Amino acid sequence: MRVGYVVLYVVDAEACVQFWTEKVGMVEKGRKIAGDFTITQVGFAEQQFSFELVPRALMQNNPDGLDLATPSIAFHADDLGAEHARLTAAGVNAMEPGDHGGVPAFAFEDNEGRWFAVTSA
Repeated sequence: MRVGYVVLYVVDAEACVQFWTEKVGMVEKGRKIAGDFTITQVGFAEQQFSFELVPRALMQNNPDGLDLATPSIAFHADDLGAEHARLTAAGVNAMEPGDHGGVPAFAFEDNEGRWFAVTSA
């Protein structure tokens, strides 16, 4: 696994895009539409890592009970099934892999009850 991106739950997504690109020097790396909302990834041009700016309004009824004040870390894995098997064999509590909004993924829990996403690379 490798760190893919960190999700920041934001109130004003466009203002955050402007902050990170115009003031910090990041570039827009991608956009996707989720219903009426736009999710934008920003990061430094020479690095694979990025922030994914997710509107809080999109997550207001989040089924996983995420603390939207805390960033979420997403990992990428080349083989979700193998990574899921490796983690569960090590005794890690992990949800079954599935399709989450069009993204193949699963989540696992650390020893203090925080959840992390693993997505297909």
